[in-house]
Amino acid sequence: MPPSLASAAPDPTPARQDEANSVSDRSLAVLDFVTQAEAPPGLMDIAAALNLPKATASRLCSHLEARQWLLRHEGDRSFSPGPKLLSLAVRALQADPRQALRHELLSQLVARLGETCNLTVLDGTRVRYLDRVETHWPLRIQLEAGSMVPIHATASGKLFLAHMPAARRAAILDSVELTACTANTLTTPEALAQECARIVREGHSCDREEFMRGMIAVAVPVRDAKGQCRATLAVHAPEARMPLAQALEGLPHLKETAQRMAGLLF
Repeated sequence: MPPSLASAAPDPTPARQDEANSVSDRSLAVLDFVTQAEAPPGLMDIAAALNLPKATASRLCSHLEARQWLLRHEGDRSFSPGPKLLSLAVRALQADPRQALRHELLSQLVARLGETCNLTVLDGTRVRYLDRVETHWPLRIQLEAGSMVPIHATASGKLFLAHMPAARRAAILDSVELTACTANTLTTPEALAQECARIVREGHSCDREEFMRGMIAVAVPVRDAKGQCRATLAVHAPEARMPLAQALEGLPHLKETAQRMAGLLF
């Protein structure tokens, strides 16, 4: 009996599977390159780095952008990690078995400074507490790990803004509402640009009662092997108990702990 047409036809499944694997591998390669780039790369940068035809790179980036894995900046058409990729990174860090070691470092820092300390990461256009250790004092602001705070009104948020490429910072400030949390909150891109320049120059960021009245904070960057700010370490306290000048005296301890923390993050 002659074979049926169905049995004679080649099975297309392996070919489709190979194609799907290829697209997945290339998409992951794009994400890996964008997250490691020192500045947001453009389409041609991605195509050249991954040895892809421009049309292929364009399709991959458009696909990833549509699904929020990548964020495209309108000014120079460059790409940076999108909200979904940043949220995945946060969840991965929270599930990291080294979390207990990071928490111990925070606890030691709180014992030294006497006030609440926290470790934060950037999650989209807001700042998320990755971990936090509270002071023993009864007067304190309690925010659980996982809480989100504004990027423009906090010491950690402004630190992230200061270490971004200008195009990405402008895109974020254009997309968020610069709400006045207190009378001291910086609410214009111009004021925040001046603040970012000062932060880069001085190496740390301050919250001068900008997020909550009566609360101050000092934050320093936690850098990866390339020197990029990937997280922040901060101390905050009621201004009546720890004036900003006193908090700044703790900078050596903050910076030392930030260096040790980097080894448990990257």
